[in-house]
Amino acid sequence: MCGIGLIVSGIEIDLSCLIPNCSCPSPQFFVNPPLFSEDDIKAAVQRRGPDSLGAYIINLYSKISHDERKDFIVQSFVQTEGKVKNGCEDELFGELRFIGATLQLRGVNPVFQPLTDAFGNVLVYNGEIYGGIHIGSDSNDTEILMQSLGQCCSCNSHEESRSFTCSGEKQKSVPELLSRIRGPWALIYWQDSSKTLWFGRDAFGRRSLLVHWPTQHDPRLLLSSVSPPSSTQQHYDIGDEKGKVELNFWEELSCGVYSISMSPMKMEGHVIGEVKKHEWTDSELKDLMTWERTSIEPSPENLSDCFRKVQILQQDMCFEFSSELGSVQSTPLATSQKVLMALRESIMRRATLNRIYQDFLVNRQERDAPIGVLFSGGLDSMIIAALLHQCIDSECNFDGESAPDRISARAGLKELQKIAPSRRWNLIEIDADLLKLTSEMKHVMTLINPAKTYMDLNIGIALWLAAGGDGWLYEETSVIDGAQGQRVKYKSVARILLVGSGADEQCAGYGRHKTKFKNRRSLFPSIFMLLYITSWLGLHEEMRLDMQRIWKRNLGRDDKCIADNSKEARFPFLDEDVIRTLLDIPLWEIADLNQPSGIGDKKILREVAQLLGLNEAASLPKRAIQFGSRIARESNRKNFGSNRAANQASAGSVVIYGSSNNTIV
Repeated sequence: MCGIGLIVSGIEIDLSCLIPNCSCPSPQFFVNPPLFSEDDIKAAVQRRGPDSLGAYIINLYSKISHDERKDFIVQSFVQTEGKVKNGCEDELFGELRFIGATLQLRGVNPVFQPLTDAFGNVLVYNGEIYGGIHIGSDSNDTEILMQSLGQCCSCNSHEESRSFTCSGEKQKSVPELLSRIRGPWALIYWQDSSKTLWFGRDAFGRRSLLVHWPTQHDPRLLLSSVSPPSSTQQHYDIGDEKGKVELNFWEELSCGVYSISMSPMKMEGHVIGEVKKHEWTDSELKDLMTWERTSIEPSPENLSDCFRKVQILQQDMCFEFSSELGSVQSTPLATSQKVLMALRESIMRRATLNRIYQDFLVNRQERDAPIGVLFSGGLDSMIIAALLHQCIDSECNFDGESAPDRISARAGLKELQKIAPSRRWNLIEIDADLLKLTSEMKHVMTLINPAKTYMDLNIGIALWLAAGGDGWLYEETSVIDGAQGQRVKYKSVARILLVGSGADEQCAGYGRHKTKFKNRRSLFPSIFMLLYITSWLGLHEEMRLDMQRIWKRNLGRDDKCIADNSKEARFPFLDEDVIRTLLDIPLWEIADLNQPSGIGDKKILREVAQLLGLNEAASLPKRAIQFGSRIARESNRKNFGSNRAANQASAGSVVIYGSSNNTIV
C-alpha cells in the first residue's frame, strides 16, 4: 500500500476529449493562492506509506523548432530540487511534481518512490500484481512494473490503429500492459520518450485515486490517493443568486487508463496537454467489466434440482476437515467447490508475500500477527478467516481486527477454534464512544472526501477504527479449578487486512436485491412463467449495477479509511478469477431470493461455509457494518435526536456539510 500524488502546474490542460464543450482555464491568469501545497499532499499520503516519502520534479520547457516539417517539440529537463538551467534559453512553462509514500510489503530490498530509470521515465505506484506480469518471490511489484513500462511503445498510433505495428521489440502500448495486470492498482507514470503522462486505476477501482480537473479557481491538474484536510472545506458557488451550484474540489477518478500528451502551442508559446481516456484491451478483462452471466433465467426443473441439492447438503453432507491441511474431503456440490477453490487461491495470492513474513518472523513478539481480517463473525469474514488458516504457516497468528457485532464475532471465534484448534486467533475488540470522537470524525470526513453523507461517515469511522487494531484481547488463563479470562490491551502490527468487500454485490446479499427481485416479479401477476423470469432478470441487472459502481460507492472510501492506518486492504472476493468463477455459475445457484433471509441470499457462500465446517456461520443473516457496530444508531441519536427521526429524514443519504456550514453536524 502506498500513497501517490501529482501536481501539474503551468500547463494548459485540454479536456475536450474527456468532457465535451469544456473550456480550458489558462494557467497564465492564475493569481489566486493555491488551496494547499505539495507539503499538504505529502502529509496526507505519508500516513498510507510510512516507510519512505519522496518527491521528483519534471520541468517542461517550450522550444519551437522551424525545420522543413515545421514540427514543434517539447524539451524536458528533470531535476529533484532547486532551480537548475537546462543549458538552453528555452522558457520554463510547465512543472510536474510526483509524490510517493511507500508501505513496503513485497521484495527483499527497500524501494523508494518515485522511481526513475536511465531513460527519464518516472513512476509512482500503489498496488499489488497477482498476474499478467511475472513477479518473482523476492521481487517488488513497483520495480518490475517500471521495467515493463520502460519496454512499452511510445507511439500513440499504436493505441488507435490495430493494424499499426511498431518496429523493434517494443510491441505493447501502456494501456495494453496495464490491461493485463491482475490485482488492484493506481499509478502515475511519465513516459519521457513520448512526453506523455499516464495515470489511472484498475477496472474495479480497488485502489483510491482522486483527481482535481483544472478550474478557474485552480487551473492545476492534481492527483492524490487521498485529499488533504483543507480541501474538504472548499466549495464554490457558480452562477447568480437564483441558481448557485456547489462543486467539490476533488472527485473519484473513474476507473481506466488516461494519458496527457504534451505539446507546445504554435503561437502562444506555452505547453498544452490533451487528456484522453483509453479502452481496456484485454478481452478477459472486458468480459468481466460487462458483467454478463450466461445463465440467468432458471426453468422449474433447474430450481427443483437446486432445491434437492440444498436438502442433501443440509441433511446428509458428511465431510472431514483436517486442521493441519484444511482440506475438504467430500464433494457434495460442484458449484460451491469451484467457488471454494477460487477463494482459496485468491487468499493464497494475498497472504504469501515473503518480504513481510521475513521481517515479521525475525522481530515478532509472541502474539504479533502478520495479517488481519476485518472480522464481524458474519458469513463473509468467517469464510475468509477459515481459508486464511489453510494458507499461512501454522506458527503464524493472525488478527480479527474488528467486531462490528460483538456477539457474533465471539461466537464466530469459537467456531473457528473448533475447526482449527492449533491456530492462535487474536480477536481484537475495539471500544469507542462516538461522543468522544469529534476530532477523529473530522479526520475521517477528510478521508472519505468526496463522499459526504452520514452513511459514508458511519461506515468510514467503523472501518477506520477497526483497521487501527487498537483494542482489547480476551485471554484465557488456566487455573486448577477451571479456566478464567482477562482482557489485555493490544494493538495489532499486521500490515495486511483481508476484507469481504464484493461478496454482497456478487452474491445478492443486500436487501435491495430482494426488493428488486420482488418488484420485477409483481409486474406480471397473472402470467406465472413471465413474472418468474422477469424477477431473475431484474436481480441480475441490480447486481451488475452494483458491481459497475462499486468503485464509486464503496472501494475508494474503504481503501482510504483503512490505508490511513498504514495498512493495506486486500479484497479476496474481488479477485478476477473469483469474479469469473461466480459469473460462470447460474444465477439461481448463486442466490434464491424466494427463500428467507439467511438461506436464499448468498446461497453459494453459505454452501462454501458448510464445506469448511462453518455450519453456524452458514445460517447468519446479513448485517451491515454501520448497524452491527451500533455506530449508525449512535450517529442518529447525536445528529437527529433519535433513530425514528433519522429514518424519517433518510439520514443515510443526508449530506453532512454544505456551502453555508462546512462543519460536521
